[in-house]
Amino acid sequence: MQNTTRDEWLSKARTLSEALPYMRRYAGRTFVIKYGGHAMGDASLAEKFARDIVLLKQVGINPVVVHGGGPQIGQMLERLKIKSSFVDGLRVTDKETVEVVEMVLAGSINKQIVAAINAAGGRAVGLSGKDSNLITARKLRRVQRDPDSNIEKVLDLGFVGEPYQVNPQILHALAQSDIIPVIAPVGFDRQGDTYNINADTAAGAVAAALGATRFFLLTDVAGVLDKNKQLIEKMTLDQARAAIADGTASGGMIPKIETCVDAVEQGVDAAVILDGRVPHALLLEIFTEGGAGTLIGRE
Repeated sequence: MQNTTRDEWLSKARTLSEALPYMRRYAGRTFVIKYGGHAMGDASLAEKFARDIVLLKQVGINPVVVHGGGPQIGQMLERLKIKSSFVDGLRVTDKETVEVVEMVLAGSINKQIVAAINAAGGRAVGLSGKDSNLITARKLRRVQRDPDSNIEKVLDLGFVGEPYQVNPQILHALAQSDIIPVIAPVGFDRQGDTYNINADTAAGAVAAALGATRFFLLTDVAGVLDKNKQLIEKMTLDQARAAIADGTASGGMIPKIETCVDAVEQGVDAAVILDGRVPHALLLEIFTEGGAGTLIGRE
């Protein structure tokens, strides 16, 4: 029993030693992490995620968390008996719905994540895109083609927006402190209207505005899979685009890859799609040679 314990300690010591070069490489760099999906709804995974974020800050990395909350929004709309519908995976959002979206995202969910990080020993502060003009939004327009008539029509999704401009001034200021920003993907336009923004898109825009070293997109799959359902560990921008074009990537993975490609094209060093259901997936990706997901970079 004593030997087993000693072996475990030695294994942990080796892991820490192997992580040192990565800690030195990334000290002072900014990582933007999109957090959502199953990991956010699992109490044990949520606690581990909070501890991992605190660890990143502790070793000199500047983590910025952008979170989603679709299931929680749906639950609240049901409780309030407000009907909602989806078009191409996006929730049609009227004035009444956007008020609930803001209440859930910038309220309960944001503060739960902040509290978890603080309980793990960090100092987190909750923000939304409306704070300090962080995210100026514009109305998202989607065009849909009728398969029979081939006629295109513009879909009105209501108060669903996309980032038009990101002002990272407040995030730069927080990076100089020990405070970890946690951002709800809600923004407003120049007329003052509030918009619900897809969390992946918001996180990618924040990462680009910060010139982040890494943009991590935590999801509910292992990463991008090839046609044999095996994980693709690394992709160039051209390979990522080809995976969409030839059908290797399909369904919900397509917009995730597109978001990563956009972020890298706009100045992020590399983007990573990884499985948030795996405990400590972030640490495995950052501090080990093997990684844990699919890295999309320029080369």
